[in-house]
Amino acid sequence: MDLISALSLGELALSFSRVPLFPVFDLSYFIVSIIYLKYEPEFVCLAGAVELSRRHPVASWLCAMLHCFGSYILADLLLGEPIIDYFSNSSSILLASAVWYLIFFCPLDLFYKCVCFLPVKLIFVAMKEVVRVRKIAVGIHHAHHHYHHGCSAVPCPTGSGVALLSNLEQLLRGVWKPETNEILHMSFPTKASLYGAILFTLQQTRWLPVSKASLIFVFTMFMVSCKVFLTATHSHSSPFDVLEGYICPVLFGAAWGSDHHHDNHGAPHGSGLSTQHSGLPAKAREELSEGSRKKKTKKAD
Repeated sequence: MDLISALSLGELALSFSRVPLFPVFDLSYFIVSIIYLKYEPEFVCLAGAVELSRRHPVASWLCAMLHCFGSYILADLLLGEPIIDYFSNSSSILLASAVWYLIFFCPLDLFYKCVCFLPVKLIFVAMKEVVRVRKIAVGIHHAHHHYHHGCSAVPCPTGSGVALLSNLEQLLRGVWKPETNEILHMSFPTKASLYGAILFTLQQTRWLPVSKASLIFVFTMFMVSCKVFLTATHSHSSPFDVLEGYICPVLFGAAWGSDHHHDNHGAPHGSGLSTQHSGLPAKAREELSEGSRKKKTKKAD
């Protein structure tokens, strides 16, 4: 009985929540973040990631720091605190800078090739999700001191701050693509951070009857499983897509795609012409139908 109690989920979750993040987990977070920066499509299309980093190393370093610490910057902005306050942590800055230098400037690209080896990369991805969930939990704690009734708008950026600051990061690279705004096209980490922020807010306000350590453990396992699977299969889909496909049309009306599907498949095959030109005036439709009849008569002759 003592062995079972010693191996209980509560004790395991409590021990897991007390594991320090620096330096091992933070190192993994920096590595994965800067790897994504290096082979980001917009970054490569501009001039080539390595070429751009050598021609504009300061811009490349600033982009890397934004990828590593963007969540802290955005959270400080929302809480009315100095946005460069986290940069006073010299150990984290030096560690992130060392990772940036090795990924972009290591001879023969050896460091980049080693950390991108899939089994190694999956370990780093899993450890990054540990940091992400811990950031959301810490964001709830800080937000609760500023907004005592709970605020999930602050922990969400702490979990996916760099994605929300993607347009600012593009400006640092000389690229401006407002249509890639993360709010318009939310990725899985951003959605998961939002849902996680809601769960942690409910737990903080005691609407969710579970301990904070247990919620951190369970949500971390969920994030690690999903992200490792998506990375291993090179998938960009979201596990929430199926659920959102059922719930969103009920809560927010029919999706845009349903109208398109109805236009293409809801009418008989012979009605394509009438559907295509249904917006034309009556006289124009009559002339068009008269022209089609003449063409058919010529073919029959």
